[in-house]
Amino acid sequence: MSDAFYMQSALGLAKVAADAGEVPVGCIIVDEATGEVIEGASNGPIQMTDPTAHAEILALRYAAEKLGNYRLRPNLTLYVTLEPCAMCAAAISLARIARVVYGASDPKSGGVEQGARVWDQPQTHWKPEVTTGVEAEAAATLLRDFFKARR
Repeated sequence: MSDAFYMQSALGLAKVAADAGEVPVGCIIVDEATGEVIEGASNGPIQMTDPTAHAEILALRYAAEKLGNYRLRPNLTLYVTLEPCAMCAAAISLARIARVVYGASDPKSGGVEQGARVWDQPQTHWKPEVTTGVEAEAAATLLRDFFKARR
């Protein structure tokens, strides 16, 4: 399956978040060897009253529980609709995710290509391979429409 195929699943989860009043970000974790979706999550800080309940963090938590290890298998790819923030980038590194694919860039809060650039820091123990811009326009449109409706 292609990156665009899996990003469509993440976009579906982002729409679930938007429908719940959360910032529309969705994330799935895929086993590259089998194509199996290990876990997925939508943003949930408001519903969960948890500032760390970003889609990436939740997907990592669920995958770690399912696989029985906080260090996830080295053949996993994380697909997320928005560039991970610094917190999520650090968690992805700690989980040893092999590859990250994201849609829209986040000039304000991104932690990969923007802002903190977490994986470029010498203190980072693990740097995943990164692919950017997959279904970026669809992800950006979802975010713009969400925020426009609230202004």
